Amino acid sequence: MRIAFLMAPEGVEQVELTDPWQAVRDAGGEPVLVSTRPGRIQAFRHLDKADTFTVDEVVADVSAQSFDGIVLPGGVANPDTLRLDERAVSFVRDFFDRGRPVAAICHAPWTLVEADVVRGRVLTSWPSLRTDIRNAGGTWVDERVHVCEQGPNTLITSRKPADLKAFREALLEAFTRQTA
Repeated sequence: MRIAFLMAPEGVEQVELTDPWQAVRDAGGEPVLVSTRPGRIQAFRHLDKADTFTVDEVVADVSAQSFDGIVLPGGVANPDTLRLDERAVSFVRDFFDRGRPVAAICHAPWTLVEADVVRGRVLTSWPSLRTDIRNAGGTWVDERVHVCEQGPNTLITSRKPADLKAFREALLEAFTRQTA
């Protein structure tokens, strides 16, 4: 199970990266940090700088074909930056085109909106994205985690760090099914 974790060079909410990352690793998978630039990414704890993490792959050099699924951690700045990078947006869209599972938490569905992959889908997020998701043709629900199978792939979404346990369990189930 090889799982991409896509992040901008800064702005990711650290726990939304580290918690699912550890879950993938504990399940025997290989988490891979993909970013728009090489080097290190700067994580945050809300608005305060936290740890830095080494980039494994640059989005310009990878394909969704190399992965069994993708995790999109949130943080406000992270997905807002990713949605301005066409290669990052195309990389995310490619997981949908290939029918591979996608897991997004908190503000990360902004990248999904930009990739134009939420039309006809049901998802949750941080509440401030509700209008963006609806305007993009999706249905927004207020749930700890929502698994949507109505589309070309499994889409797992969650609202916030307090929902990480449910998010982690749902994404592991989908990724395990993909690799079985």
